[in-house]
Amino acid sequence: MSQNKTKKGSLEVICGPMFSGKSEELIRRLRRAEIAQQNVSVFKHAIDDRYNIENVTSHNGTKLPAHATDNGSHLLAKVQTKKYTVVGIDEVQFYTHDIISTICALVEKGARVIVAGLDMDYRGVPFGPMPTLLAIADSVTKLKAICTECGDDAHFSQLLAGNDPAIEKDVQPILVAASDKFTARCRACHDTDIKFGNTKQNESLR
Repeated sequence: MSQNKTKKGSLEVICGPMFSGKSEELIRRLRRAEIAQQNVSVFKHAIDDRYNIENVTSHNGTKLPAHATDNGSHLLAKVQTKKYTVVGIDEVQFYTHDIISTICALVEKGARVIVAGLDMDYRGVPFGPMPTLLAIADSVTKLKAICTECGDDAHFSQLLAGNDPAIEKDVQPILVAASDKFTARCRACHDTDIKFGNTKQNESLR
């Protein structure tokens, strides 16, 4: 490395449908960093209060203390003040697009940033800032769930109304819920009237 070359950080993206183990994998990597005595901080979007607002919590109950915020600028300021070198962000799809510049700033300053989130919403549409984060990531881990209909690998999150797939027009793109409202489905079993590539429908996520 040239003496004038500044050492940069990295961006790791963990993605997949609900119930694929994204938060569990995020927690695993962050705990390894803690064991290595690195300066670690964990963030989650404040909208996600399903289990405990003060923790990142996986569906199997694994927890890690976290700062709840909905603001990329606040997250950046906190990291820079405390000089964290490893930053974890869960449910990153819920953040507005300003989280992208926040993450890029952290990486430029040498931080290892690990984010986890849904790559698609329940309609099968790319979710919030995730497409850009996937494109600029140093590494991407795409996890699979198990389809509750046929048992195949599941890449989609299915929204339910009772035991039946919900109709897109009756609900909003951003919902926070667990197994009582969502299940995992493979492509063949995923039921939605939203088709990828419809510009008007994709605009509704911005």
